[in-house]
Amino acid sequence: MTEADQVRKRINELYKKKQESGLTEAEEAERKELHKQFIANFRAGFKQQLDSLVIVDDQGKDVTPEKAKQIQNKNKKVLR
Repeated sequence: MTEADQVRKRINELYKKKQESGLTEAEEAERKELHKQFIANFRAGFKQQLDSLVIVDDQGKDVTPEKAKQIQNKNKKVLR
């Protein structure tokens, strides 16, 4: 199970407990921190998807904006 899966599972556990009996202050603080972590992970993953996106027109020509190409080249160098 990945870290993201563990975070999601714990958020769901806390949500169910909140619905059934309420949360303690410590659990509410944990829930807020996990939610921040979940959103940060989601944004990072979404940004990575956008950064690797290649746009192709109807004729098959790469029309990816130059700024996006620069980001992709920078990311390739980091991975090497």
